[in-house]
Amino acid sequence: MAEKITYLKRKQWDESFEEPAVPEWVTRPLLVVPVILVLNIAIFLGWTLFTGTEANERFFVENFLVSNAHLRAGYYWTVLTSVFSHNMAFHLLFNMMVLLSFGSWLERFLGKGRFLILYLGAGMFSSLMHCVTTWLLIARGDVPALGASGALAALLLVFAAIWPREKIVLFGLIPLPAAVGVGAFVVLDLWGLFAQSQGGGLPIGHGAHLGGTLFGAVYYFTRIRPRLKRLRT
Repeated sequence: MAEKITYLKRKQWDESFEEPAVPEWVTRPLLVVPVILVLNIAIFLGWTLFTGTEANERFFVENFLVSNAHLRAGYYWTVLTSVFSHNMAFHLLFNMMVLLSFGSWLERFLGKGRFLILYLGAGMFSSLMHCVTTWLLIARGDVPALGASGALAALLLVFAAIWPREKIVLFGLIPLPAAVGVGAFVVLDLWGLFAQSQGGGLPIGHGAHLGGTLFGAVYYFTRIRPRLKRLRT
């Protein structure tokens, strides 16, 4: 707000003053984020509208949930397809809001190709981490999982690494600097995973979240940070 007031005052006294140009990347059109959004909605509608018969429900269970049992049975594609799968409206709505909020900025800033590699890579790695953590730490080792949360955890980590002081709203209630918010999410996921290993906790894929965060950190330090350093020199 203060910057806007300063600009208006300068504009009143100096007609030749021009507002700082918007960076080129801010205006880039989106492609990947809208496609991901449509795919998630389409699969959610499939769960909602076409699982009324046993055969149809089995199709979605076998192809859009990831678990150790599915991987042992050869359904390897579920490490990817489960990332686009939601069967509860609230889960879909919350994840797609996060995708639009942070994914839109990152797709424009990173470019379509880098963003797609980040999203798909984090999604698949988070699926594998869910299977590993449930096998190692949780007695119910074949717990199936679905959802975009692991991929979105990577987006949040990368966003916070690039713009650590930007405000995000934790749980839609608490405004925090992005770096602090992501740190809080990591602590909550570590605590949640420990609670699950003790037989408690909530039915949340903490292992997948942590896997996505780890992938995002590795991607940032190996692919994004070196490029940012070159651009700043």
